[in-house]
Amino acid sequence: MDLQIATLCDFAAEYQGKMVISGTFDALAAKATPIVHPQCSLAMRFCFTPDDTGDHELNITIIDEDGKPINDKMPIKGAMPVQMPDNMAFLTRHLIVGFQGLSFPKAGVYSVDILVDGELIQRLPLRIVQVDEQGNQPA
Repeated sequence: MDLQIATLCDFAAEYQGKMVISGTFDALAAKATPIVHPQCSLAMRFCFTPDDTGDHELNITIIDEDGKPINDKMPIKGAMPVQMPDNMAFLTRHLIVGFQGLSFPKAGVYSVDILVDGELIQRLPLRIVQVDEQGNQPA
């Protein structure tokens, strides 16, 4: 199993087997804490081979610098069954997870952890920055 794409973005959608990703980011800025981001998505593209056939569990958790989840809804858990058609060398699938009203209590470095079957396969860093009225970081 290969996670070919994993990114936070403003918008993601799939159509006709293609994934459209708009506005990827790794930082959010706001004037006051808590910093609340109204809406975003985690866009992922997995590539499976016949060896990946079977039932898997996907966990997604957004954690703070201390490794603690940002809210009590984390981790997000989902079943990820993989079935390969006969005579296929590989198969790709897109998974888009939407987030609404993410709240970060303070500025700092957070991470989006993606685990499959309990194994961390990707960690996306996310900087949360507090800025002043002019958009500058306070000294």
